[in-house]
Amino acid sequence: MADTIAAIATAPGRGGIGVIRISGANISDILRQICGESELLPRQATLLNFLGENRETIDQGIALYFPAPFSFTGENVLELQGHGGNVVLHRLLERCIHLGARLANPGEFTQRAFLNDKIDLAQAESIADLIDASSEQAAISALRSLNGEFSKAINQVITELIELRMLVEATLDFPEEELDILDNGDVLVKFDTIESHLSQVFDSARQGSILREGMHVVLVGQPNVGKSSLLNCLAGEEIAIVTEIAGTTRDAIRQNIQIEGVAVHIIDTAGLRKTNDLIEEIGISRTWEAIRQANVALILIDATQGLTTEDSEIIEQLPSGLPMLRIFNKIDLLKQAPRVDQHDGIADIYLSAKERTGVEILRQQLLSKIGWHQTGEGVFLARERHLVALRNAHTSLSRARSSLMSLEIAAEELRQCQESLSCITGEFTSDDLLGEIFSRFCIGK
Repeated sequence: MADTIAAIATAPGRGGIGVIRISGANISDILRQICGESELLPRQATLLNFLGENRETIDQGIALYFPAPFSFTGENVLELQGHGGNVVLHRLLERCIHLGARLANPGEFTQRAFLNDKIDLAQAESIADLIDASSEQAAISALRSLNGEFSKAINQVITELIELRMLVEATLDFPEEELDILDNGDVLVKFDTIESHLSQVFDSARQGSILREGMHVVLVGQPNVGKSSLLNCLAGEEIAIVTEIAGTTRDAIRQNIQIEGVAVHIIDTAGLRKTNDLIEEIGISRTWEAIRQANVALILIDATQGLTTEDSEIIEQLPSGLPMLRIFNKIDLLKQAPRVDQHDGIADIYLSAKERTGVEILRQQLLSKIGWHQTGEGVFLARERHLVALRNAHTSLSRARSSLMSLEIAAEELRQCQESLSCITGEFTSDDLLGEIFSRFCIGK
């Protein structure tokens, strides 16, 4: 029998309402001692006094009782909703612990909901993602996953996969029937269907991962090419100091914006050049550290000078494989119109940060560079482990198809494909992974 857990379920600090959540098989003593009632009507709010050890009133509030299995955790759950003050809530929590409950671990309520089959693992993770959503689109996508749409898409592929496995393994089990699976057109059709659906799920999950994680963009270039001006332009306010003095920006300046619901974390860095200034050297060192952690690099170039040797040297020193956009700034001085030129897989964007022209072109190119091509509709808010599992499933499916001449190998690859998909919803998941996932939740959830 699981022990009883309790925690404050609302954010710390001063507020109108604070909630203590208690879950466990036996909460009757807490109910009787704190609420002064032997039982409460299920799922009905009851106004009463919350009592201390000497029957003194700690607070007045609402008690809600949810009997098992009709509760969030699948256990008996009691919620005490009182006034949102730290002192009051901690007194109530201490009273619950004195009566036999223990302080819940981070995410333990949600973990119990998962273990009691109230939600699957993907839905459990979406609860934390909904809380942490950095944009409206991210919240919408997290809610889709919480409502089970991501899991439903995964389970559909698993169902199709099971049917394919049945055909393959039936051929293995009954060789005397002389069934040639390669002559069975239905088998190849099933492979095509599964691969198509798996690709669709991966694409939606990949978009959701972008929504969840956002993108980290670093502004790089020589001094005085307009990095700080571009940051201010994208942010819509004067975040960074802009002067004609080279080396004005000495340290990384960070700003968060949104582009079509995608969180963009922009870092303006110190200009890259040779210098004897110790402080500027430290800033340049931090610039390279920011570059190593970025998803996209915006290389700022002075359009009046064109691509110089110094610019080329900066580009050559960038980490291999780091996506980049070359931004030719100050086109207002050349009386040019904003545009984008594509050549050799590189996008050159011509704009004026000072005049704020061409910025919309940059925004769209940024989204394209990270692979964003949808709105929040139809997107599942996914995590990196989901993407890894989907990639592994696709690899196993491809190997199975190419191994049909050796059905034992094909059958094993299909089994691994199903196992990769099942770990997304938690049907096959190690205890270590569960501990890692739920440890990242907040206490009380």
